[in-house]
Amino acid sequence: MLSFEDLIEDIKKYNPNTNTRLINDAYDFGLAAHDGQMRKSGEPFFSHPLQVAKILTNLKLDDATIVTALLHDTIEDTKRSFSDVSQKFGGEVANLVDGVTKLSNLEVASLEKKQAENFRKLIVAISKDLRVLLVKLADRLHNMRTIKAVSYQRQLDKANETMDIYAPLAGRMGIQSIRDELEDLSFRILNPEGRNSIIRRFLKLKKESDDLIPKIMEDIESQLTSVGVKALVSGREKKPYSIWRKIQDKKQAFYKLSDIFGFRIITKNEQEVYTALGAVHSRWSAVPGRFKDYVSQPKSNGYRSIHTTVSGRDGKRVEVQIRTKEMHEVAETGVAAHWSYRDGERFENPFAVDPSGWLKRISEEFIWVDNSDDFLEQMKLEMFQDKVFCFTPKGEVVKLPRGATPLDFAYSIHTSIGDSCVGSEVDGRKAPLWTRLKNGQSIKIVTANGQKPSASWEEMVVTGRAKASIRKSIREERRIEDVKLGKEIARVSLERIGKKLTENAVRIAAKKFGLGEAENVFSALGSVQITGFDLVNSLYPELINSQNAPLSIEQNSINFIGLSPHSNGSPAPCCQPVPGDRIVGIGQENRGVAVHAIDCELLITFEAKPNLWLDVRWPVEDAQPAHSTSIEVTMVNSVGVLGRICTLIGEQGANIIDLKFNLRKPDFYKTVFELTVRDLKHVYNIMTSIEVDIDVSEVSRYRSLDNEKEVSKTDG
Repeated sequence: MLSFEDLIEDIKKYNPNTNTRLINDAYDFGLAAHDGQMRKSGEPFFSHPLQVAKILTNLKLDDATIVTALLHDTIEDTKRSFSDVSQKFGGEVANLVDGVTKLSNLEVASLEKKQAENFRKLIVAISKDLRVLLVKLADRLHNMRTIKAVSYQRQLDKANETMDIYAPLAGRMGIQSIRDELEDLSFRILNPEGRNSIIRRFLKLKKESDDLIPKIMEDIESQLTSVGVKALVSGREKKPYSIWRKIQDKKQAFYKLSDIFGFRIITKNEQEVYTALGAVHSRWSAVPGRFKDYVSQPKSNGYRSIHTTVSGRDGKRVEVQIRTKEMHEVAETGVAAHWSYRDGERFENPFAVDPSGWLKRISEEFIWVDNSDDFLEQMKLEMFQDKVFCFTPKGEVVKLPRGATPLDFAYSIHTSIGDSCVGSEVDGRKAPLWTRLKNGQSIKIVTANGQKPSASWEEMVVTGRAKASIRKSIREERRIEDVKLGKEIARVSLERIGKKLTENAVRIAAKKFGLGEAENVFSALGSVQITGFDLVNSLYPELINSQNAPLSIEQNSINFIGLSPHSNGSPAPCCQPVPGDRIVGIGQENRGVAVHAIDCELLITFEAKPNLWLDVRWPVEDAQPAHSTSIEVTMVNSVGVLGRICTLIGEQGANIIDLKFNLRKPDFYKTVFELTVRDLKHVYNIMTSIEVDIDVSEVSRYRSLDNEKEVSKTDG
C-alpha cells in the first residue's frame, strides 16, 4: 500500500509548498475510517483512495482535490458523516467529497434504473465543481485497473459504462491520458481477442522493420537542428483501441493503415511550432487532407496542436503533432490544468479552458429534455465528434461536429433561426439543407416567417441542440393537432350516448385520469393514449354495456329482405357491411342473423355448414340513415396530416366514431377510422377524397378478425 511519505513526495515534485499537515490528517482520517475494510482483491480498502490520490498527483492538482481523493469513500462506505468531514477539513472539501459520493450512488442505481437518467444527474452534479469529475475519473481509472477481482458480468457492465460515459467525458474535458487508458482497459474486457490481435501485429511489424520509431525520431531531431529549433521529440505506437477504431471506421485491414506511428515535437514557443512544421514538410512529403491546425483554431476543450501526416522513412506514413510545452500540458491534462500547480504556485496556463461554460450550456439547453434516452444521445453527440469550423457572413467562427449541416449551423446561432430556416448558401451558392459542411466554409441561412421544422429534419442534423429543438417543436405542433383531434373524438364519443361535451365533464375526466388540466385529456385522446371509450367509461360507466364496449349505433333492428317478417339481422362487426355491399346472412342459434359482406374472410368458417347460410338483401327503404364501417389509412407521420384527414372526413358528411393506430413508425403510420356513413357510395367518396391527399399512400376498407371467436360460436 502506498505510504504517506511516498504520496507527499509525489505532491512536492510539483507543489513544494503543499500543506503537509492537511494531507497527513486526511491520510490518517481515511485510514482509520476504512480500518478493517477489504477490497474484493484482498487488499486493504484504503489502498484504493491512496491510488486515486496518486493518479491526481500526475495531473498536478491542488491540495483540496488530493484530500478529496483520500476521503472520497468515507461518507459512502464508513460511519463518517458529511458533518464529520466538514468539521475536520472545512466546507470546500466536504462539498467535494459529498459530490463524489452522489456520483458513486448514481453508479449503484444504474444497475436498476436507466443509465440515461443517471447521466443527466451526473452532468448537473459536476457542473457545480469540476474537481468532483476529476476525482470520479481517477476513481474509475483505478477501479478499471483492478477490475479483474469482480465477476465477469460486472466487468462487462463497467467496461460498457466506461466506454459510453467516462472515457468520452475525459476526452471532452481534454484529459487525453486518462481517456486513452480507460478506453484500452475497457477494450481489454469487451474485445480481448481484437486487442491481442493488434498487439501481435505490432510485434510482427517491429520485427520486420527493425523498430522504426528510434530511427524516425533521430531523423526529426536532425531536421529540427538544421533549422535551429531545439525541441523535445518523442515517438510511440498508437494505442490498440485507437488502431481498432481506425480499422472499424475506415473498413481497412491493419496492414493498410497508414499512421499507426505517432510522433510529438514539443517546442519552446508558438513561433517555433510553425518553424518545426516547415522543417518537417521540407524533409518529407505531406499527405494531402491530413493537416489540421488546432493552434489557430483550438478545440472547445482548449486543445492546441499542429497535426500533419507525412511519408517518412521507407515510405511509412507517420503522424506528427507539434505544440509548445504549455499546449502539451493542456493536451494531456485538459481541465485539470486549470487547477494545476508548478513550483508551489498555482500556474495560470494561458491555454487552459474552464469547461464550466460548456457544462452550463449543456444544462440550460438539454436539461429540460423529457426523454432521458434523448438526453444521453445528445450528450454523446456533444462528446464524441470532432469539430469543423465555419463562418457566418460577418466572419464569426462557429464550431460544429464533423458531419454537421446548414441546419446544425442555423440552430447553433439561435433556436428561432433554426426553426424558421428555409434554405442556405454555402460559400455564396445555394445548397441543400442536408449538405455536410467542411472546414472554412461561409454559411448564410435563409429564413421565412411561418416556417416550422419538419420531422425529416431530425435525420439531417447531428448536433444535440438541433435534434432537441426539432423534437421539441414537432412535439408542440403535434400536441396542437392532438388537442384539436381529441376534442372531436370527445364530442363524438359523448354524443353517441346522448351527452354533451362540457368543460366540467372534461375537468372530471382529467382528474380521474390524473392528467392535471383539461387540455391534457384532449391531447391524450388525439395521441391515442386513451380512447373515446375510456373517456365515456370514466364519466358514465353505467351506460357501458355488458361487453365493455361503448353504446354504438343500434344496428339490430334492420329488416333485411329474405328474412321472415318478424326476424331482423345485424351487420357483422368483423366486416361492417353498409348498403351497397353484397351480403349474406349467417344464422346464429338464439341470436338472430349476422349479416356479412360477401368477401368477409370469416365466412370460410361456415363453408361446411350450408344450412346456416341465408340469401338476404338490403331493404329498399333504409329506416336507418347511418351505418358503422371502418377504413384503414396509411399516411406520412408528419405534423398536421392526421388532422387534415379528419377534416376531409368531416367535409364528406361522416362522423368519426373512433380511431386506433395499427402501426406507428417514424416515417408513417396506419390508422383505422370507424365512421358513420350512409351507404357504399358514401364510403367510396370518403376514401377518394382521402386518397388524393399527397401525404396518403393507401386507403382501404378495414376488416377486423378480432371477432372470430364470437362468430365461431354461432354453430351452437
